[in-house]
Amino acid sequence: MNHFFAMPGSMRALGMTFVASLAALLAASPADARVTRIQIDAARSQSPTFGGFSWPGVGQYEKIVGTAFGEVNPHDRQNRDIVDIEFAPRNARGNVEYAFNFYILKPVDLEKGAGKMMYEPPNRGGKTWAALGRVSGGGDDPGSITDPAVLANAFLMPRGYTIGFSGWEDLGTLGTFSASANFPIAKFAPTAANPSGTITGPSYEYIVVGGAAASAALTYPAATLDKTQATLTHRVHLNDAPQIIPASGWSYNAAGTAISLAVGSFVANDIYEFAYTAKDPKVSGLGFAAVRDWNAWLRYERRDDAGNPNPLAGHIKRIYTEISSQPGRMLNDFRNLGFNEAENGKKVFDGHMQWIAAANGINMNYRFSQSGRTERNRQNHLYIEGRFPFANVTTHDPITRKTDSRYASCQETRTCPLGVEIYSANEYWVKSASLLHTTPDGTKDLPDSQYTRNYFMSSMRHGTGNAGTDAAPNRGLCQQRDNPLNSAPVQRALFIALDEWATKGKEPPKSRVPKLKDGTLVPPLPQSGMGFPNIPSPFADGPGPLVTYTGLKTTRYHFDYGLNFYESGIATVNPPLFPFTTPSYQDDTRNGPIYPSFIPKTDSDGNDIAGVRLPDVTVPLATYTGWALRQGAQASDGCEANGQFIPFAKTEADRGSDPRPSVEARYKTFADYHGKLRSALERMISDRLLLCEDAGTEEVRLMQAGITRGVPPPAGGVLPAVEMLKACREDRHHGRDHDRDEDDDDD
Repeated sequence: MNHFFAMPGSMRALGMTFVASLAALLAASPADARVTRIQIDAARSQSPTFGGFSWPGVGQYEKIVGTAFGEVNPHDRQNRDIVDIEFAPRNARGNVEYAFNFYILKPVDLEKGAGKMMYEPPNRGGKTWAALGRVSGGGDDPGSITDPAVLANAFLMPRGYTIGFSGWEDLGTLGTFSASANFPIAKFAPTAANPSGTITGPSYEYIVVGGAAASAALTYPAATLDKTQATLTHRVHLNDAPQIIPASGWSYNAAGTAISLAVGSFVANDIYEFAYTAKDPKVSGLGFAAVRDWNAWLRYERRDDAGNPNPLAGHIKRIYTEISSQPGRMLNDFRNLGFNEAENGKKVFDGHMQWIAAANGINMNYRFSQSGRTERNRQNHLYIEGRFPFANVTTHDPITRKTDSRYASCQETRTCPLGVEIYSANEYWVKSASLLHTTPDGTKDLPDSQYTRNYFMSSMRHGTGNAGTDAAPNRGLCQQRDNPLNSAPVQRALFIALDEWATKGKEPPKSRVPKLKDGTLVPPLPQSGMGFPNIPSPFADGPGPLVTYTGLKTTRYHFDYGLNFYESGIATVNPPLFPFTTPSYQDDTRNGPIYPSFIPKTDSDGNDIAGVRLPDVTVPLATYTGWALRQGAQASDGCEANGQFIPFAKTEADRGSDPRPSVEARYKTFADYHGKLRSALERMISDRLLLCEDAGTEEVRLMQAGITRGVPPPAGGVLPAVEMLKACREDRHHGRDHDRDEDDDDD
């Protein structure tokens, strides 16, 4: 097991005081890590919910909202890797307490349920399940959805799934409900303090504001208001030399919790970086324990210590996670640190459906951590997120000379969850996703883990964007239109495959990733080697006559945060580079040792060759990319999570110098286009990457998209009737999955 906690030398000065405290704690009666009490908010709970809608065979659902309280033994094997837990406040039993909000949607009659739960650790307090769940509206209170058409088309409720959410990240809003976020999911983590008093240490803020701002909040309060002990810099582009703003040019507020400029405001979208000495770190790693203990309690326990009944007692046989982005990186570390083992030694989760998390972890189980940070092409590079081990199979790190796997800990305890890793092209460009399936030295492809499969969504951005219309294209800060590709239908198919893998032993579809050995995984430069064509820019205000290609890719460095950081989680140097002392961020060994990473090769249209190719990419009407560049003052810096949508010319007359054939040249008739489209859908269904129940909606959407982009309309202008595709079975997996997994050996 990788131990994040080890007592650093600077703390040995605590001497006998700490030893005495430790002895007293070890003498105390052992106590389990567990949820000790739940408090249901009757005013916000509801039975039935969803406006009373009832699903055939399952019935109505109810909503249970409340707060849970838990505690962990800081010296237990399963908790000792939580950084600074030895400095957290203790209760009379010598345990560390925490609390979080929860939100549950369950069948009113559990006997009609599937005995399975979809659990989502929210993304920055917000629920992101709607795409997978095939619902819309409701926001952070999905039980408030009452539209019968939306509910009848839902994915999880007709199958009898319980749906759960709970807090894991300290957002400072425990038990607080506001009009803008009806049901925030926030965790309360205690502040660490050693026996000598306040804990201080180096901290770092990357500051970019979306609009002119008078001040910038600090994640942790400053330990001193002496401005000579802090540094603030400013730059416009990532590779500009940072300019130090003198101490006279900025100030703290009275509490040391924010900074402001002496003159003017922070310039929108420019980069400011602030290094200072902070105090009062949170024990943020308790978020792992909160996720573990809550789900284990729902699955295995009957009631809390006060006698309050578990609302799911005896019902849950399987739990699968669904995430989007940030919480998936949390679950990568969750597995790596061994938190999928419950207090009773059994599994917490049977499977993880990871969406856009790839090979990275999260900046959480560290002193002065900032779990809300996420690395992009231009932002947050200096927070520890991408660190070895990257892969789900055992690899050797040539830099640290360690050998490890994200699954090593759970293999030791036989508590490994299965997993489907689904991620976009953006993760290759901004998150070094190739390290999930190549060796850390970048020389070989890796085999699949026995527990996971990897699915690269070709040509997709991070999440689903919005290209707008031809009349009003959506570009935001980017040079080109946003990428609208949507992976939700594939996610639903792979969620079913994950369940079948866990309950029936039926393996999911084979991994689909670009590879070194077949030349589909390549460096971003030269452009001729990766395949992206020279496309005329459709926007006159662009930076030049062509769609700009620079090969900008995030570099995965091994940064130096000081002695023993990678063992203790405690930085003595933070940030590791401040200010930048080299002329370039990208691939410069003067910034530190580099783990080589690669990007997907494209075809002559600029669409990725390998991976799961949606019908939009197989039967294309445009070029779709997982990367994008900025326009305006920060031109050609990365446009972060965005991708690009660059339509083909509708006719050969409109094509000009565009090397990509026009829509007219590709599809002579609607029947030609429609036939290719149906073949693409049939293939996805046969490959178990699309459910029959999603096929009709996708077919209608793509037929209309073709007409919009220049495919000749069908005779009479009427779209053909959508019939069951040949690949679809009559039992289209509608309704509840009756597999109750009665012989589950985990119970």
